[in-house]
Amino acid sequence: MVLKTNNELGEIFVSNNVVAEISGAVAAKCYGVVGMASRSKKDGIVNLLKRDAMTKGIGVSVDNSGIAVDMHIIVEYGTNITSVCKSIVNRVRYTIENTLGLKVNRVDVRVEGIRVDD
Repeated sequence: MVLKTNNELGEIFVSNNVVAEISGAVAAKCYGVVGMASRSKKDGIVNLLKRDAMTKGIGVSVDNSGIAVDMHIIVEYGTNITSVCKSIVNRVRYTIENTLGLKVNRVDVRVEGIRVDD
């Protein structure tokens, strides 16, 4: 679905992929985030996505009242998961609302895994 807004200058169309790209870029810069995750529906295994495929771990839905973003992430071991998720929610909401001028109803963050470095 494409987001559509009207103003005195005309109509603006924004693809859901644009919202997903913005969300992924913002989340990747948050402290403690290793990357986006993708779950295989076939076998239930979670995979860490590369930078060019980040949008696969992000779902965007649109209704008349605003945008809902659903993110699947992998975090670094030893970080406070609650703080990381709150930071992502606040930064994604702020960035989308200020960049696109569209209302964000909710940002859901699902932690799919933890990366442990040796």
